Amino acid sequence: MGFKRILTDTATVPQLTLITDSSRFSGDPFFKSVEMALRGGVDALLVREKSMDSARLLAFSSRLRKLAYQYRARLIIHTQADVAAAVGADGVHVGSADIQNIPAIRMWLGESDQTVSASCHNLNELEQAQSYGADYVFLSPVFPTATHPGAPHLGIEGFQQLASRVALPVIALGGITVQNFKMVEADGYAVIEALLGSEDPEGSAQAIVQGRL
Repeated sequence: MGFKRILTDTATVPQLTLITDSSRFSGDPFFKSVEMALRGGVDALLVREKSMDSARLLAFSSRLRKLAYQYRARLIIHTQADVAAAVGADGVHVGSADIQNIPAIRMWLGESDQTVSASCHNLNELEQAQSYGADYVFLSPVFPTATHPGAPHLGIEGFQQLASRVALPVIALGGITVQNFKMVEADGYAVIEALLGSEDPEGSAQAIVQGRL
């Protein structure tokens, strides 16, 4: 089954991105939570599954593609542009170590309506992402996070200072919750635990999306 991509304006940044983490959230409960979060207003799914082989990632991403399409959300694939192309994803996301590959990824995709975004953690990476032509960036971690326990975090002031140094849209990532997201001025938010670990993913997503209005 073919899918038209949801994203047609690369200047538009997702308000609320849900990042996958099958090491903690998997199986049917995971897909149920994803659907509830999409129903609540999540407008982008970022498939970040570094331990999956290509075959599993393709099957996993294809199932999420159908959900994303149903709720008019974007599907973004971490790193693997070939999988992104195979499932008709709306974009590719790269880690901070691969920012310099953004031009090559764009050439390989050959589609102007697909975004390429990047993970950043400091000013140097933000400037690289801007220089190499990223559409937007994720800046993290804002707060302490279960994904990287014990890792240093930027804090609210540190995040705002860094985000103000580049012209790129900046999405806040790392420890973002329904309780603290309003403390951080950002172009969008990205979460894992706040939705996948919630007893009410739909309500939690609604709280963040409506809180931005």
